[in-house]
Amino acid sequence: MRDTQRSAIISTQLRQIAEQAIEHPDRVFTALIHRMDVDFLREAYYRLRKDGAPGLSGVTAKDYGKELEANLADLYERLKRQRYVAAPIKRVWIDKDGGKQRPIGLLEIEDKIVQKAVSMLMGAVYEQDFYPFSYGFREAHSAHQAIGEIRAQCMEHGIRWIYDADISGFFDNIDWNWLRTFIQQRINDGGLLRLIGKWLNAGVMEGDQITYSDRGTPQGRLWKAFHNELLCIRWGRQPVVGEPVPALYIRQMDGAGTSRHSF
Repeated sequence: MRDTQRSAIISTQLRQIAEQAIEHPDRVFTALIHRMDVDFLREAYYRLRKDGAPGLSGVTAKDYGKELEANLADLYERLKRQRYVAAPIKRVWIDKDGGKQRPIGLLEIEDKIVQKAVSMLMGAVYEQDFYPFSYGFREAHSAHQAIGEIRAQCMEHGIRWIYDADISGFFDNIDWNWLRTFIQQRINDGGLLRLIGKWLNAGVMEGDQITYSDRGTPQGRLWKAFHNELLCIRWGRQPVVGEPVPALYIRQMDGAGTSRHSF
């Protein structure tokens, strides 16, 4: 059963990190991973979706939860002693429109827990840097909200054209060195960076073949949100004021293609 008091303590810790990020927008955080204790891992487990497909071992969140305290204690010890090993990603294909297919990566439950914990820590910092028009993969933000904002702004400013653009092969072509360098501009915690490196180098299992790459990440990973949103911090454009034709930038981008819509 979830301990609401402990959950409140974790939420307070994350709020304190967020407040520091707001107060010191140029601060580089170097000591976050020490907060990832058993209580933090437990909270990460409870924040996970429990209906996700399992990884290669077939162990589900429900299976893991049967001996949750013992499992988390063991996971924490491996993390503390740097003996945690990221498992290969199980690749499956899902259908897309037009008869195409898209690969996604299925993780082991322990990898999901640790990635969720890292996501919580990183999110406390980066959430403060995001522009308000960015909706992709953010807590308490959704594609439906993005559509609602577009509609409201179009009605208010008489905007008649919408350009719908996606990044082709985004997750397949992420440069690892660039990703690491960009993260270090705001978070330069060696422990967190080592974990990210483990996940990047874990390999992908498809059938009975495992492959490794030096770029890109399998779609479906919990922390893909940060790959996508980090770009938004750099590339985001605030609504333009004083232009002859009002312009608005609303971001909810993931995929490939571009189109133009009129009213």
